[in-house]
Amino acid sequence: MRILLQKVSEASVVIEGELIAQIEAGILIFFCAMNEDSMEQAHYLARKIKNLRIFCDDQGKMNKSILDIKGSTLVVSQFTLAADTSRGNRPGFSRAAHPDEGKRLYNGFCELLSDQGLDVKTGRFGADMAVHLVNDGPITIWLDTSKP
Repeated sequence: MRILLQKVSEASVVIEGELIAQIEAGILIFFCAMNEDSMEQAHYLARKIKNLRIFCDDQGKMNKSILDIKGSTLVVSQFTLAADTSRGNRPGFSRAAHPDEGKRLYNGFCELLSDQGLDVKTGRFGADMAVHLVNDGPITIWLDTSKP
């Protein structure tokens, strides 16, 4: 699995002019299931995100988790994180999970985040979404279960 997370002061998803989901302070999570991924990776990433200390304490140090600040998460499916750009100029996406499996893993991941006590909002799997965000920091972190 590949995840790109961004600490945000606000984020939202709009589909065909309709506001689907919106958060204030928290984490925007772009999620991509890859071939061979399983719920085991989703469990690992949900725990990692819950405990990741990327929010500042009173001294300005990144010592607080999303639970500590009572923040929200907005999870957006994004198969393009599986892009292979090693040949030519058109990215290939053959390493992304099949859409049915990707959707199962996406929904499972969102459920796991919720089970961890996080407030979870979502985009719509497979939809053409407009994602609006105000990156805070900016703090952007790449998580990939295929890399140590």
